[in-house]
Amino acid sequence: MTNISRRGLLRTGTAAGVLAATGFPLMAQGKRGGKLRLGLAGANTSDSWDGRTHSDTFMVMCGFGCVFDCLTEINAKGELVGELATNWEAGAEAKTWTFDLRPGVTFHNGKAFGADDVIESLNMHVAEGSKSAAQPIVDNIAEMKKTGDLQIQITLKNGNADFPFLLSDYHLLMYPAGQIEEAIAKGIGTGMYRVEAFDPGVRFVGKRVDSHYKDGKAGWFDEVEVIAINDSSARMSALLTNQIDAANRVDFKTESLIKANPMVNIFEVTGNQHFTFPMLTNVDPFTNLKVRQALKHAVNRQELVDKILMGHGAVANDHPIGPANQYYAADLEQNSYDPDKAKALLKEAGMDGLAVDLSASSAAYAGAVDAAQLYQASAKAAGIDINVVQEPADGYWSNVWIKKPWCASYWSGRATEDWMFSSAYETGVPWNDTKWENERFQSLLIQARTELDSSKRRDMYTEMQMLCSKEGGSVIPMYANFVDAHSTKLTNSGTIGNTFQMDGSRLIERWWFA
Repeated sequence: MTNISRRGLLRTGTAAGVLAATGFPLMAQGKRGGKLRLGLAGANTSDSWDGRTHSDTFMVMCGFGCVFDCLTEINAKGELVGELATNWEAGAEAKTWTFDLRPGVTFHNGKAFGADDVIESLNMHVAEGSKSAAQPIVDNIAEMKKTGDLQIQITLKNGNADFPFLLSDYHLLMYPAGQIEEAIAKGIGTGMYRVEAFDPGVRFVGKRVDSHYKDGKAGWFDEVEVIAINDSSARMSALLTNQIDAANRVDFKTESLIKANPMVNIFEVTGNQHFTFPMLTNVDPFTNLKVRQALKHAVNRQELVDKILMGHGAVANDHPIGPANQYYAADLEQNSYDPDKAKALLKEAGMDGLAVDLSASSAAYAGAVDAAQLYQASAKAAGIDINVVQEPADGYWSNVWIKKPWCASYWSGRATEDWMFSSAYETGVPWNDTKWENERFQSLLIQARTELDSSKRRDMYTEMQMLCSKEGGSVIPMYANFVDAHSTKLTNSGTIGNTFQMDGSRLIERWWFA
C-alpha cells in the first residue's frame, strides 16, 4: 500500500500480521523560485543541529523538512508515508521490522546515505548521557541489523504497532555515520536545504539543494530565511509590514488587525495541541494527590479558552490525548471549576489553604503569563494563593521547565496515543515533566502498545486518560488550535497538516509562491 493511516495500519496488522508501506507524499505541483522569509517563535541561544535537543518550533522547522530528513513522514492528510525509507513490513506481533531505504540519496557533504547511517543516528538517542526526548522510542529497540546497504532489520524488545509512526519523530533525524559530530556542528543532512548561515537563537539561512530526491514533489523555494522573533507583537508586526512571509502562533490580541489586512491570511487547524501547567509530583506539596486534585478544580477552563485563546480551542480535561486522536475519550467526567470542592480537597489533605509559585513566560505559549494570572484569580475563591513568577523567555525550556516545581508549558500532541504517553508520561523518560508515578498506568501503557485489537486498545487508552485526569500531575485546561498566518503571496496544496503548527512544521517544503 502507498499511504497508511493509523487506523488502516492497525486493521492490516490484525488481519494479516504483516504491515507494509511504500511511497512518497503526493503533493500538488508547486511553482519553483523565490526566497521564503519566516518569522518564528520558539528560538533559543542554546539551539543547535543536534536533533536530540530540539524542543520548539524554530529548530523543529529548520530540522526535519528542511536541513534533515527522517525515515518516515506524516503527510498533510495525516497518512504515514516514506521519507528516507521506501518500504517497511513487520512479522507477527509487530516485533521485528524490516525497512528498505531510499536509493540515490546523498548528504550535503556528498556522502551516500545507507543502513550504517540509520543505525548510528538512532543509537545517538540511547548513548550514555543522552537526554533525548526520543530516547523511549529507541530504547525499545533490542537489535538493529544491517541486512544490505539499503536495508535494515529492527527487532523490538516489545512489539509496537505504531513503530513506523514513531520514526517520523522530529528528533530522529538522519546523520552521516562516522561524521555525526561534524554534522551537528555544521548542519549536514539529506534535506532539501543546505545550511548557508546559522546564528543560534537569531537566524538560519538555507539554500535549495540541486538534484534532490524530492524534486518535483516538494521544496519549491530557492532559498529560505528563518528569523527568530519570540515576541508575539513583533512577529505579527513583521508580517503586517511585509518583512516576513509567514509567522507562527498568531497573537490573538492583534487578530482583528491581521484579518483587516487583505494581504495576509490566517490559517487554522484543529489538532492535539494542549496548553498545560505541569507540577513536579516528587516535590511538595504536589506529592499530595488531594492538592493536585484541588488545583484541577481551581481553574476556570472556559474563561481561559475565551480570554486566552479567543475561542480558538476547547476545554480540556487534564489528559494529553486530543480530539484528533483515534482513541480520544470525549465522555470522561469533566474536571470542572468548583472552588468549594477544591477547598474540601485541601481539608482532606490537612490544609486550610495553599500558597504556591507558578512560573510562566511567553516562551511557553502566547498568553501564558495572562493565563497564569487568570488561574491565580480563579483559585483565590478556593483559598489557594498562586504567586505568578514571570520568567524570561530565553532559556525557559532549559532553566524553568522540569526544573521549577510548577510552570506553564505546551505540547503539540502526537499522532498516536502511545507516542504521546511514551514521550511525556512513561516512567523515566526525559520529557516526563510531572514525574508522576502510577503502576496501573504504566502497566496499561505496555499492554496497549502491543494490543492489535482496536476495541481492547480503546478501553486501555480510555482508562489511561481517566487516570491522568483524576490523579496525574498536570493541569491541562485547554486544547489550542494551531493558528498561524501568511502573506497571500504564499499558497499550498489546499490541505494543511495538523500534527504540529505551520502545516505539521513542514511549511518550508510544502508551500510555494503563487
